[in-house]
Amino acid sequence: MTLSTHLLQDAGGAHRPHVLFCIAIAATAAAAMYNAVTSLPTTHFQAGSLTSSISSSNGLGILGSQRPTSTLANHKAQIAGGRQPTSFGAALPKAEIEQQAASRPLWSSAVLLAGVALGWCIEHWRMSLWKASPEEHNEPISIMVATSEKKAAPTAAKLTPMRTRFAPSPTGSLHVGGARTALYNWLMAKKTGGQFILRIEDTDMARSTRASEESMKADLRWLGLTWDEGPETPREAEFPFRQSERGEIYGEMARKLMDKVGPDGKSIAYPCFSKQEEVDALKSASETTGEFQGNFVSPWRDAPEAEVKAKMAAGEPYAIRFRVPKGKRVAIDDIVRGPVSWDAEATIGDFVLLRSSGVPVYNFCVAVDDALMGITHVIRAEEHLTNTLRQGLILEALGFPMPRYAHCSLILGEDGSKLSKRHGATSVAQFAEEGFVPPAMINYLVGLGWNDGTAKEVYTVQELIDAFNVDRVQKHPSVFDMQKLKWINGQHLRNMDDAELAKLLCPFLCKAGLCKGPGGPMAPVVAHMVKQKIELLADAVPMVQAALEYDLNGSLANDPSAAKLMEEDLKGLAKAVAEVYEAGEFPDATKEDFIEKYSAWVKEFGKKIGRKGKQLMQPLRLLLSGVMSGPDVGCQLRVVAIAEQEGTKCVPLAERMRQIKALGSA
Repeated sequence: MTLSTHLLQDAGGAHRPHVLFCIAIAATAAAAMYNAVTSLPTTHFQAGSLTSSISSSNGLGILGSQRPTSTLANHKAQIAGGRQPTSFGAALPKAEIEQQAASRPLWSSAVLLAGVALGWCIEHWRMSLWKASPEEHNEPISIMVATSEKKAAPTAAKLTPMRTRFAPSPTGSLHVGGARTALYNWLMAKKTGGQFILRIEDTDMARSTRASEESMKADLRWLGLTWDEGPETPREAEFPFRQSERGEIYGEMARKLMDKVGPDGKSIAYPCFSKQEEVDALKSASETTGEFQGNFVSPWRDAPEAEVKAKMAAGEPYAIRFRVPKGKRVAIDDIVRGPVSWDAEATIGDFVLLRSSGVPVYNFCVAVDDALMGITHVIRAEEHLTNTLRQGLILEALGFPMPRYAHCSLILGEDGSKLSKRHGATSVAQFAEEGFVPPAMINYLVGLGWNDGTAKEVYTVQELIDAFNVDRVQKHPSVFDMQKLKWINGQHLRNMDDAELAKLLCPFLCKAGLCKGPGGPMAPVVAHMVKQKIELLADAVPMVQAALEYDLNGSLANDPSAAKLMEEDLKGLAKAVAEVYEAGEFPDATKEDFIEKYSAWVKEFGKKIGRKGKQLMQPLRLLLSGVMSGPDVGCQLRVVAIAEQEGTKCVPLAERMRQIKALGSA
């Protein structure tokens, strides 16, 4: 947009003050030029005085808000011809100007003054536009700016690097919900050039197992979600990533809160000697009276110091509780859900940080770990939203900034209930066993609650890194659709080359006894044969098994569509095929180029017998494969030949030709 276009715009008079300002400056410059030419021997421009006058010109609404000094200085330098001043508003050196004036005519000083005045005019015009439309000046847009609005994803170059984390409890398998959480965090770290941290939250010693941890890590690796920091990374030697190994850190932080005094003059955390049965009784009484909506009020919150010291000296066990401030509100601007706030005192009572056994409580560990690990964004399930209140109080008390939070909606089954085992496979390991592939799983999981505003459904992983932004994750729950997942998986299989697909198919074929191992000829041929037919890798197994079987007579007896071909001279075609085979004119199925040669043979054979299209292809398929439908016949015969060579049970081509000859002779 040109300068004249901007100045002539009239958005409710928004630009009129700037037009008047420009005219005033131009007139002043003209007068100064005339005065300089006629009377001034030298000119000394004091830029600071103009800065001061403009900065205070709020009546014209020129600035509204000051831009950063360095930015203003850079813009001034560009407009003035690329010269970089040391600070905005610094005076031009008088000696330098006098020297220049002595070496050139007087009118040059006037021109200099006019140029600077024009520069000021342009700069303030630019500033007024910058405030309205920063994108026109390439101002960086930080992802950390609080907003609840859904925005298009900014370019990667403008994003602030994020440190995200996935923090599972190793008490079972990695399920769909956890995998999606890990994926969202991984994508944002990759998109912004940040780091993805894996943290193991294993403080539940009764349920946590190392076997479960290893299983989860294997599932993450299968998905391709590798972590930059966490277990089995170089950082682990200096910084433990399992909460069970961080007890000393939690103890130190708890003591810090006990030593720190809050605004009310009392310690932020305090020892509580109440036994569990006493806590239960007090909670029950509070619920009866309705006091604090059932929140526990510890009798040790305001206990005399002497009594507390006596208990501690006697060695009585105690928990450490966080003293919830009265009248305190905690607020966040959730990236997904928008503004959320809590009245801390009305919502929760004084909560435990460390149990009397010395074991830290979940929310305390999470808050401390997020702070010390430098987590900038926490993307997790909405069921953790209420945990944010306790974590926020802890972070504030310790003097740490709160990360940005994004709480994603639940994943439901097709019946509207929370996704569970009764809806079918829910763990990542199960999906892998059934023949889903990682890119398809990632593709589908990202779409459970997110879209990029287009009709596109199939993405590569890199396309998702480029397109995904957590601020487009929806609030409403997502429904897990197994048929949609299978369709997406099929699309990814069809987009693979045969070699890649063969590598993935090999374990399934070997497990079924249909392949001798990787590197052999079977898997590549099967990949070529099934690519357009399967949705899951496991679907290839029954297709290969069907290709190895052969029951021509059974099909003629039981399949009406096959029996109908008998009326179209199937016997005559069978006789012609048998004669070609006996004459040695049928392609050799043991050769690698058989599929191409078979395709060429079919065309020549059709010309020879005067058949084409369905009249040729359907009866020929029935004769050679024994059924009316299935994969490419040439591929099937090649698979049969390889199976025969490898000793896999099958009906070889020679036996099929014997039955075809018998039909033609009947």
